[in-house]
This record gives sequence, structure tokens and C-alpha cells, in this order.
Amino acid sequence: MSTGQLFSRTTQALFYNYKQSPVQRMLDFDFLCGREIPSVAGVINPGSEGFQKLFFGQEEIAVPVHGSIASACKHHPTADVFINFASFRSAFASTMDALKQPTIRVVAVIAEGVPEADAKKLIAYARANNKVVLGPATVGGIQAGAFKIGDTAGTLDNIIHCKLYRPGSVGFVSKSGGMSNEMYNVLARVTDGLYEGIAIGGDVYPGSTLSDHVLRFNNIPQIKMIVVLGELGGRDEYSLVEALQQRRVQKPVVAWVSGTCARLFKSEVQFGHAGAKSGGDMESAQAKNKALENAGAIVPTSFEGLEDIIKATYEKLVEKKVIVPVKDYTPPPVPEDLNSAIKSGKVRAPTHIVSTICDDRGEEPSYAGVAMSTIIEKEYGVGDVISLLWFKRSLPHYCTKFIEMCVMLCADHGPCVSGAHNTIVTARAGKDLVSSLVSGLLTIGPRFGGAIDDAARYFKDAYDRGLSPYDFVESMKKKGIRVPGIGHRIKSRDNRDKRVELLQRYARTHFPAVKYMEYAVTVETYTLSKANNLVMNVDGCIGSLFLDLLSSCAMFTQQEIDEIIDIGYLNGLFVLARSIGLIGHTFDQKRLKQPLYRHPWEDVLYAKYA
Repeated sequence: MSTGQLFSRTTQALFYNYKQSPVQRMLDFDFLCGREIPSVAGVINPGSEGFQKLFFGQEEIAVPVHGSIASACKHHPTADVFINFASFRSAFASTMDALKQPTIRVVAVIAEGVPEADAKKLIAYARANNKVVLGPATVGGIQAGAFKIGDTAGTLDNIIHCKLYRPGSVGFVSKSGGMSNEMYNVLARVTDGLYEGIAIGGDVYPGSTLSDHVLRFNNIPQIKMIVVLGELGGRDEYSLVEALQQRRVQKPVVAWVSGTCARLFKSEVQFGHAGAKSGGDMESAQAKNKALENAGAIVPTSFEGLEDIIKATYEKLVEKKVIVPVKDYTPPPVPEDLNSAIKSGKVRAPTHIVSTICDDRGEEPSYAGVAMSTIIEKEYGVGDVISLLWFKRSLPHYCTKFIEMCVMLCADHGPCVSGAHNTIVTARAGKDLVSSLVSGLLTIGPRFGGAIDDAARYFKDAYDRGLSPYDFVESMKKKGIRVPGIGHRIKSRDNRDKRVELLQRYARTHFPAVKYMEYAVTVETYTLSKANNLVMNVDGCIGSLFLDLLSSCAMFTQQEIDEIIDIGYLNGLFVLARSIGLIGHTFDQKRLKQPLYRHPWEDVLYAKYA
């Protein structure tokens, strides 16, 4: 392995299996370091294409998303680092795919628990092809002031506190990502800081070893001293011992192997990492520390003494002018995300949408303050849900029952009415459910099903002003307006609409008062004296009865009643109900596999104009 540094200020990476937080942290680190280009060139999400919106400082950027590793490498030939956030189950296949790409030089495998046989295959392929694998079970690595992998070094506050936004003079390598963060803090306190830090990973078979990176650090001129943090278990540290004995490392190496407390336990102890388990005296922390010290490494007597010995080693190098301490500076502030700023109370921002009928925050959604579990446990019906979502209150049972009756009675009126006809024609044209439904709904208006609001509006105005049926009808006639809710193409005095009779009977039995409906009946009596088909239709019946419902239940003010009618609540009831039938007609036509509809010539009047 050896050679020199892995990363630079122009290094770019491909990120596999998109995770927003680590990618954004990389970009925030870029901005903190003053990089000119983002360190994330592209994202790979198998089977997906497009882009992800992220921030590079104050600028919002679109990071390309590719569906395959090969495609990403082709589009970003200068991106030579592959950051693999795949699970341990799929990490092998994606890592091997990346290693086989000629443009990829370094692969970081974040997943813990990759099968050992798979890890060995990855290591063998990487070494045979002169590639570097960090991990498995790694947080990654960082070159201070230049590039970092994923969540390496933690939060921005920690990065600033550890002065990782600019390069220092120390190379650091460890198995543990968590302990790396602790050591970066130590290095910032007692030296001029980190130059490059690597966490090789805590699994039994890491893709690269401690000695691999120490030898590499030895070839980097900017690194003047090296700090190594090992752990009990395995024999990785002995390759470093061998390198020190062979004098292949000319720079001071401060080392400590954690896990000396293992001897206090009577039986073998498994520490946090898979590889942190002593398999014998040679693998104990004490044996490794002794071997490192004998080979020439600077080893403290305990972990508590590590900071002091690092400080002493650094100060000697400064005294010898081997190290010229890096001058510190204040990095630019990284803009805070709006959501976190709002949460912390630093800023306030206006909302874009107001909702008073439903709240989907918390453990379960609620309709007008009524929890979903309550709706189910108390066996609310569709009418109850409509009362909550439309009227923002729980109406009495007779009201919600009336609403349900309206929905059931208006759900369909056969295939010949305009809405159903449109839906049938659209469905037979091979269109989808939504298109077929919408084509039928678009016919609802003043001439078809949309007269409920107008019927309520005109009946209310006439009744409240005390107009007689004669004065009301004749005044409408003078204005050239047909009385909404009166008249039917099929029904007549002798063939009444059964739906109207059912609703009227229910209201007379259960409503406290039906003054508006009775007024509409007197209007009907007058209009029938003019023509046999000027009967009250279902629009007029629902419109007048809804007025009675709203006014007699004592739950609405007069202003609220007027607003309900003006907004179009009552037509909404017809739209909701008829959607059921239109969906049924769509399914019916598709189930019957009906062909494209063509209107017959004999049913068309081809008029010739002079």
C-alpha cells in the first residue's frame, strides 16, 4: 500500500445508498474549509435517476443521482472515492462493483458485520489492484481542511472545536471512529492539530491495517508525527511493530493499545468491536503495548497519560524546528438550516399552509381534535367523519345520519346522466380510474347536480324575506332564472322522486324543525300548477333540508350558515356521493372489457345551413 496521502482539496466522492445527513455534513465541511467544488460528485441509488437538493454554503445545489455504479463512474470520472452506506447484506456486491471501476481508488465500507469471507475477498482484490479499502465497520477518514468521509469527526461544532477546518502536523490512525473523535479533540488541545485521520474499522478483517497507514503517513511531508490508537484482539499492531523494528518509519510514533482492563475479568471479554476480543497473551493490550515500546514507539503507562506524552513529543519537535506550528484562524460560519434554526428559536418563519381540520403530528392523526383511535373505538360513521372534516365539530347523530343518507341516495342515478356518460366514454377509451372519474365530475354544475347550493341560497333568501311562493317564483321568472331545485326531466306530479320522499320523511321525523323544507314544498305546489314536471328534485330537497339541519341543530351561527352555503359545502356533498357511482361505472366498463365508444350516426342531427 504505502504511497502518500489519500485525499486533497479537490478530491470528490460518489456516495452509495443516499443518506441526507452524512452527505450534507460533507458539504458543510467543504464550505468550512473553503473548498471551491463540492466533495460529493454524485449519489448512487440503484434503480433511481434524478438529483438531490442539498446546500453548499448558502447556495442550494442539485447533486446528480445515478441508478448504477457504472453510470456514476462514467459521468464523474474524476471522483475516485466511493463511500458505501449499503447494509452489511449488500455491502460486498456494491463494494466489489466499485473496486472494479478503473476510476475508483479508495472505498469506505461503513457497514458493520460484513461476513468475514466476503471481507477477505474484498481485501485480496483491493491489494491485487492497488486500491485502498477503509472498513468494514468504519466511520471513514478525514484530511483536515480538505476532505472528509460521511459522518467522520461528527458535528460541525466538534469539527470547529477540533480545528479540523485547516491542516495540522499530526497523522492519526485507529480502529475506532468514536475514539478517533476523542483523539482529534486531544490533538487540537496539545498540538497544532490533525493533518490526516483514518479509522480502519472494528471488524476482524479490516480492508487496511494500522501499519499500512503509518507507512503512508511516513511518506507525507506535512505529517511530522504519528499517533496510533489500537485495541486488544487480533495481531494488526504487530505489523506496525515489525515496521518500526525495520526502521521503515522515521517519524515519531506515539501509540497506545486500549483494553488493558481485560485482565481484570476472569473470562474472555468481547468489547465493542467484533475484533476487540483477546484470543491469547499475544493479543492482549499489555503485550502489544510492550512490543510497540520495545520497537521504538512512544508508549504511555496508561491511557490517561496519552495526552501528556503526545504534548511532550509535539513540543520537542517544535523546539527542534521540525514543526512550525500552524497559525489558526476563524473559519467562515456555515449557514444553519432553517428547520434547526426555527427549532432552536433563533429565527421565526411564516408558515405556507394553514390547516384547522386535521393534525397528523404526534402518535396518531386527529380529525378536528378527535383522535383516530377514538373515531374507530366509538364506531363513528362516514357522516361523523364528514362533520369533523367539513364542519369542524361533532354533529348530533340525526345530522350525521342525514348526511350519510344523502351520500347513499345520490351515489348514482344510472348510466344515462351526463356525469356517468362521460365517465363511461372515458373508461372505454382505456383511460385510468382518476381520468375517468374526473371526466364525470367535470360535468357537475348548474345543470347537473350542482344546484344544491343555489337551491339553498334562493330558498333561504325568499323565506327569510317572507316572500310568498307566488312572489318568489314570479320574481325569479322576471330575472330569467329558473328556480334551482325545482323541475325534473323524468319525474312529475304523478311520478315523484323516491329519494325526495325518503329524505323528507326522515327530516319530519328527526329534525327539530323543517321550516325551509316546508317552504320549498309550498313553492313546489305553486310550480306544479304551472307544469306537471316542475316537482321538487333531489337538489332542492337536500338544499332546503340542509338549511333546516344547520339552523335547527343550534350549533351554527347565522354567519356560519351563510358562509357554508357561499363556499359550496352542499354541492360538495353531491360531488362526494356521485364519485362513488362514477368509480363504479369505471370499474364496470373495465370489467366488461367494453370497446371504444363511438356515438351512432342515427342519433346525430347533421344540420345543413343555408
